[in-house]
Amino acid sequence: MAKNESTKNTERFLTFYLGSECYGVNIVVVKEIIALMKTTRIPKSPPYLRGVMNLRGVIIPVVDMRARFNMPEIEPTMHTAIIIVRIKSDNIGFVVDHVEEVCNATSEQMSEPTSFGSGVDSSCITKMIRTEKEVIMVMDLDNIFNEKELAELEHTSKNP
Repeated sequence: MAKNESTKNTERFLTFYLGSECYGVNIVVVKEIIALMKTTRIPKSPPYLRGVMNLRGVIIPVVDMRARFNMPEIEPTMHTAIIIVRIKSDNIGFVVDHVEEVCNATSEQMSEPTSFGSGVDSSCITKMIRTEKEVIMVMDLDNIFNEKELAELEHTSKNP
């Protein structure tokens, strides 16, 4: 019975890296992970919008997470990937340095976020997970973009 109680309080997160910092997103919003692919730049788009890609006939806006959080630009490597996530009713691709794994976290491992130690605005972090090897900052995808930015991304995917 104790085992069932502990599984009820477990959440799953896809973890990835931006630089040396580990982040996570709830696995429920992750649609797929793909290798970095060519994107088509949109004129006059924000610097963090890398462009759009055609994924099996669907146009998806692709956001460079490093640019979004004012991190230095680096050359893509063989580990650079795009995580396709669902925000509200839209699929958006996030370019990350390296996808790590899916991890399970119990409520005992999770805590409220601190406002320091990350290149990411703390309003974008919902919780922190302590593991044996590191701290994972869980992103609040609903707070990464304001309403105007989300509307622009939605417009981009429907009118490239």
